[in-house]
Amino acid sequence: MDGFPARRMRRYRRRIVQELFTETCMHVSNLVVPVFMEEGIDRPVPIGSMPGQSRQPVGDLPALAERLQALGLRSALLFGIPREKDAVASSAYAPEGVIQQSVRAMKKAVPDLVVATDVCACEYTDHGHCGIIGKKGIEDDLLNDPSLGLMNRIAVSHAEAGADIVAPSCMLDGMVGSIRAALDDAGFEDVLIMSYSSKFASGFYGPFREAADSGYSFGDRTTYQLNPANAREAILESALDVEEGADILMVKPAGYYLDILAGLRDFGLPLAAFQVSGEYAMIRAAAERGWIDGRVAVMESLTCLRRAGADLIITYFAEEAAGWASEEQ
Repeated sequence: MDGFPARRMRRYRRRIVQELFTETCMHVSNLVVPVFMEEGIDRPVPIGSMPGQSRQPVGDLPALAERLQALGLRSALLFGIPREKDAVASSAYAPEGVIQQSVRAMKKAVPDLVVATDVCACEYTDHGHCGIIGKKGIEDDLLNDPSLGLMNRIAVSHAEAGADIVAPSCMLDGMVGSIRAALDDAGFEDVLIMSYSSKFASGFYGPFREAADSGYSFGDRTTYQLNPANAREAILESALDVEEGADILMVKPAGYYLDILAGLRDFGLPLAAFQVSGEYAMIRAAAERGWIDGRVAVMESLTCLRRAGADLIITYFAEEAAGWASEEQ
C-alpha cells in the first residue's frame, strides 16, 4: 500500500512468534503463599469471604509445606490467630505462640522453604489495632514509640523460631531501624526485613479481617496507614525504610497501586507486591459467576505486577497459579 508505514507492529503478534517477544515473565519462584494458622483448631476452617481459602491448624502445616514444595513454590508468609487476646498482644511474642509453633513445624518439614512472618499486633490485641493504644490528645490512638518495643519482641521471637524473613506491617515511624537493631543485638543479622513500606488505608482489606480476626473495635487505621490519594508520601515512606536498613520493600494493596510499585524501582531493592484479600475476592467472585475467565484474569493480574516491578508477589492465587504452570510444562 502506497504510503503505509514500513514498521508493522503486528509482525510481532503472529501467534507463532508471540512467545519469543514476551517482555515480562511470571515464574512460580516469584510467588509467596499467604497462610493463616489458627491456634486450637484440628481441621481447616473455611473463610467465607475468601472462597478456596481456610484457616489452618498447626498440625497440618508439615503437609502444607510439602505440598508447596511439590508445586515449586519457595516461600510462605504466615499470619496467626491466637486462642487468647489482650491489650498488649502478649501472645504475639510467646515462645509457644501460634506463629512460633508454625514456623518450627514448616521449617522442620521443609528446611528449604523460605518462611516469612507478619510482624504486627492486630490479630493479637483485643482492640484490633496494630500496637499499644493510649491517649493522643483527646482520643485513643496507636502510640508509636511504645509499639516499637512490642514489634522488636515479636520480630526477635519469630527469628528465634526460625523465620527467614520478618515483615513488619504496622507502618510505625522508625519500625525498620528499631527491628533491625533488635535482630542484630539478638544475633540474627542474617534475617531479612521485608517492610510493608507503602501500605495504604485501603477498602480492600475486608476479607482479610475476617480471615485473621483482626477487625478494630474503635476508630480506624488512617493515622498510621497511608492515604490512597498520596503517592509522594508513599515513596517517602519507602525511602525512609531504605535508610533504616530494609532488605525488601512492599506495596500493599498491589493492583491499584502499580504507579507506586514502579516508582520504587530506583531504590534498587527487591520489591514485593501484596495482592490483597479484596482483590482476590473480586476476581474469585466474578469468575464463579462466569463474568470473567478466572485463570486468564489471575495470570494477567500477576503478570502486570511483575511488569510494574514486583520481584515477589504475595497472592492467595499462588497455589492455583503454580498448578497451572505445571500443566503447561
